[in-house]
Amino acid sequence: MSHRPTRVLVLNSGSSSVKYQLLDMRDSSRLAVGLVERIGEQTSRLKHTCLGSGDTREAVGPIADHDAALKAVAEELGRDGLGLDSPELAAIGHRVVHGGMFFTEPTVIDDAVLAEIERLIPVAPLHNPANLTGIRTAQALRPDLPQVAVFDTAFHTTMPESAARYAIDPRIADRYRIRRYGFHGTSHAYVSRATARLLGKTPEEVNVIVLHLGNGASASAVQGGRCVDTSMGLTPLEGLVMGTRSGDLDPAVIFHLARVGEMSMDEIDTLLNKRSGLFGLCGDNDMREIRRRIDEGDEEAELAFDIYIHRLKKYIGAYCAVLGRVDAVAFTAGVGENAAPVREAAVAGLEGLGLAVDPGLNAVRGDEPRLISPAGARVAVAVVPTDEELEIATQTYALVGTGSAPVGNNS
Repeated sequence: MSHRPTRVLVLNSGSSSVKYQLLDMRDSSRLAVGLVERIGEQTSRLKHTCLGSGDTREAVGPIADHDAALKAVAEELGRDGLGLDSPELAAIGHRVVHGGMFFTEPTVIDDAVLAEIERLIPVAPLHNPANLTGIRTAQALRPDLPQVAVFDTAFHTTMPESAARYAIDPRIADRYRIRRYGFHGTSHAYVSRATARLLGKTPEEVNVIVLHLGNGASASAVQGGRCVDTSMGLTPLEGLVMGTRSGDLDPAVIFHLARVGEMSMDEIDTLLNKRSGLFGLCGDNDMREIRRRIDEGDEEAELAFDIYIHRLKKYIGAYCAVLGRVDAVAFTAGVGENAAPVREAAVAGLEGLGLAVDPGLNAVRGDEPRLISPAGARVAVAVVPTDEELEIATQTYALVGTGSAPVGNNS
């Protein structure tokens, strides 16, 4: 080849979805984007868009697992002449949720890296298996191509020990690697920087509370561009109320369910990770459906929403205390970007902290970062669409282009 390949395919394999983007890193332009959602259900949906032609294709039907989903993605790309066999493809970048203490930067994947990601499955049971499937399927489709892991936990490695440590015997904590790792780090990094730009400042000049609200949800306190606290912990189970996860819980609830409820550890794990949160409270984990039910007078849905907001508001207040000075609160991800009632309710009553939303601005929908706080507000409230895929592609391309890509330390 007479020129260096410039395309990066980003695969973001979530617990029940695969998001993907094919980018040309000469100008960070998107060539194709798509989403496979509701994997494992009869109503799985694949939506694929080729940006060059503007052609969008959509299919609804059962997609059994992530392996089938990724093969369908490869087929759609091939139909547009953008297949995985293209010599223009420089690398495939993978979002990996849990990197433990070992992976603090993007890493070229080898067998040792795969083994370490697999060893971390017990602390990321919903995500690391899906991430591994994405990697292995991509490796099988293009075994000659560099595969790069970008870890959700990396951004949070700047937390001070006072925030990262739990109050348990440090010898036991160190032996079993128990500490707060945090997740959604790629999103928190991107959104905190984008929020600074929205304010016309550098990341080093601002303190931002980032609220990543999707089916999984997390908050972070970002001080001068560095994460100093985050809501998720050893696993993505801690923190905010989520779609199917409980978030914060008295640890003794687990003992109680085991002793009095005679539930096994696996049953409790399934309860807290897959049958709790909004789904456990009202039978729905889609905020749009919950709001529809509230509008129809459904008290169960209303209580679920109130519990969700109560927890969210507590974290906003806590991170105001952690940061001391807050310049902005940024809402992002599916719920954060699209659910105006969530944003309004989250800051209602927090005027004493300088927080408020303008109802008219809050009701506006858009794809660009925007302020929704009243003019002259002490603290900016913003909606900042996240772009984890661009962040992953940028880090992946920078790594494979250096010629000295590091591999993981699995010692």
